[in-house]
Amino acid sequence: MTDALPYKGKAHGCAIHQNPRDPPDSPGRPGRRSQCRDSSHRPIPAPTAPAAPTAFAAPAAPAAPAAPTAFAAPAAPTATAAPTAFAAPTATAATAHITGQLRALERKHRARLGAYAHDTATNRTVMYRADERFPMCSLFKTIGAAAVLRDLDRDGEFLARRIRYTAHYVKACGHSPITGTPENLSRGMTVADLCRYSLTHSDNTAANLLLRELGGPTAVTRLCRSVGDPVTRLDRWEPELNSAEPWRKTDTTTPRAIGQTYARLVLGDALAPRDRRLLTGWLLANTTSSDRLRAGVLANWTIADKTGSGSYGNNNTGITWPPGRPPIILAVMTTKPDRRAPADNQLVAKTAGALTAALS
Repeated sequence: MTDALPYKGKAHGCAIHQNPRDPPDSPGRPGRRSQCRDSSHRPIPAPTAPAAPTAFAAPAAPAAPAAPTAFAAPAAPTATAAPTAFAAPTATAATAHITGQLRALERKHRARLGAYAHDTATNRTVMYRADERFPMCSLFKTIGAAAVLRDLDRDGEFLARRIRYTAHYVKACGHSPITGTPENLSRGMTVADLCRYSLTHSDNTAANLLLRELGGPTAVTRLCRSVGDPVTRLDRWEPELNSAEPWRKTDTTTPRAIGQTYARLVLGDALAPRDRRLLTGWLLANTTSSDRLRAGVLANWTIADKTGSGSYGNNNTGITWPPGRPPIILAVMTTKPDRRAPADNQLVAKTAGALTAALS
């Protein structure tokens, strides 16, 4: 079965389906264009900067259709006591195999693992804890950039606007490899470049400046609701949101919700064609996932993605194009009991490999 966008579904475990936006030192104040009156708009706390990401060369643009259309989401399965896999209409050895693989990865890495993969060519879907909440971390940055494109920009005028900020602001935001350079501190940066580097280098200052233009973190939540995502929510600023406690409901999403929202933005019609091309190009140029999704899929696959890292775990969500065929949507989310646990990139990469193999 398939259902049309927006997707709505019940919580479930693992499954394979066949078928289916004022001063520079005022980070907590909205800009003039903002209409937000939300009480959660507040100053950014002192940061603890996350580790700098690994650089990665951007792949070539995919041979994707010029005007992609909305994909069909699979129907939601009934919740089960433990994550399991099944195939419609009957269980198979393949579904048992992927379930076993993902459970084994959880045990080996001592993590809770969530996964969602959807093959747009066959409508087959693999899900594992896909409706359980995980800390979103920097995955929100894609949605923030999309909100700027859709809600603030008109014919590139807003994107060309130059935003100035201070070294103090950068220090408060944490990880800021691009906005923190002397040249950019001196000249400021255009909104377009803030969008680009919030995605390609996960620059926190860039992301927070965009949130300020939008009126605060709840702009991300509003965009999600407007495209049919009832789950994903952003409540705090960088770097506070990366506290990422596993029990939080704030600043969270689920693998299925974030995967489908990314698909709506990149493959669907949630954005105008020009905005969709810009967003996809920034995601294609991501430099932070060479040890995550990009390490888990085949080397000749093109991938447009975004990573997220927090105190307890790390994530990666994106769209990948195998050569000569329609794309696959991937979302991998992890969390561990230890706040000091290092980022487990290998777990993300191995999960991505298992998901794509299960859909092949």
